Amino acid sequence: MRHISKGVFLLIFILMLAACGSSQTATEGSKDDGKESTESGLNLVEDGKFNFATSGEFKPFSVTNDDGTMTGFDIDVAEAVAKELSLEPVQHKFKFGGIVEGVKSGRFDAAVASHAITAERLEAVNFSTPYYYSGPQIFVRPDSTVETLDDLKDMEIAVSKGTTYTEDAQKVTNNIKFYDSDVVALEALSKGKHDAVITDFVTGKEAMGAGMKIAGKELLGRTEQAIAIGKDKEELLEKVNKALEKLRENGTLTEISNKYFGEDITVDPDKE
Repeated sequence: MRHISKGVFLLIFILMLAACGSSQTATEGSKDDGKESTESGLNLVEDGKFNFATSGEFKPFSVTNDDGTMTGFDIDVAEAVAKELSLEPVQHKFKFGGIVEGVKSGRFDAAVASHAITAERLEAVNFSTPYYYSGPQIFVRPDSTVETLDDLKDMEIAVSKGTTYTEDAQKVTNNIKFYDSDVVALEALSKGKHDAVITDFVTGKEAMGAGMKIAGKELLGRTEQAIAIGKDKEELLEKVNKALEKLRENGTLTEISNKYFGEDITVDPDKE
């Protein structure tokens, strides 16, 4: 019996050592998993990566290169945000009209695609603080007599699919033509198609600088452009807002804006 008791005691002692070793391994594992759990809290499409969508057809905000990659103001902003989040930026080219739905469904972590904050879009996604400020403007050919939106009553207006500019056009006409890209719409206008295009004034300004035969007319308001994030990614939204705040404070957003526009469009006009 005494020999049996010693054997049982020895077995128990070995099991206790094994349990301690397992406990230590689990603790060390939890340290490694800390980063993963943080990323899981962000509810990312892929751990360690910031998958963002943009159109690649909205020069100079996003432009598709010959190799299929995209560059532009929106791309630089997205990559700067990803760097602040210690995540690898992964860009996805997607038709503008479907990007918000892609974010809503969880296909992308975010959209950095010059989306204006609107009540309708807020029903589908959340928005970060604005990363730039702009507004819609009427563009016509230089020989046009159009000056204001009212002058376009019942005329043919071209806009990009999925943009808020459709709402402006609908105020005066049902004759609206849709394009996948604002730049393509402006090119068509320059070549004699349509009576006008409504698009972001920065885009129109860039088009004129590139030699398109168009002229800017009435400004139709001011919009705030922000990063769209799924409603199930509240922690990611919070971290993106903190990243944008830091990028404002350290001058990165201003630097990116000056690179593409020669001016700072990231400052709230109401606070200047």
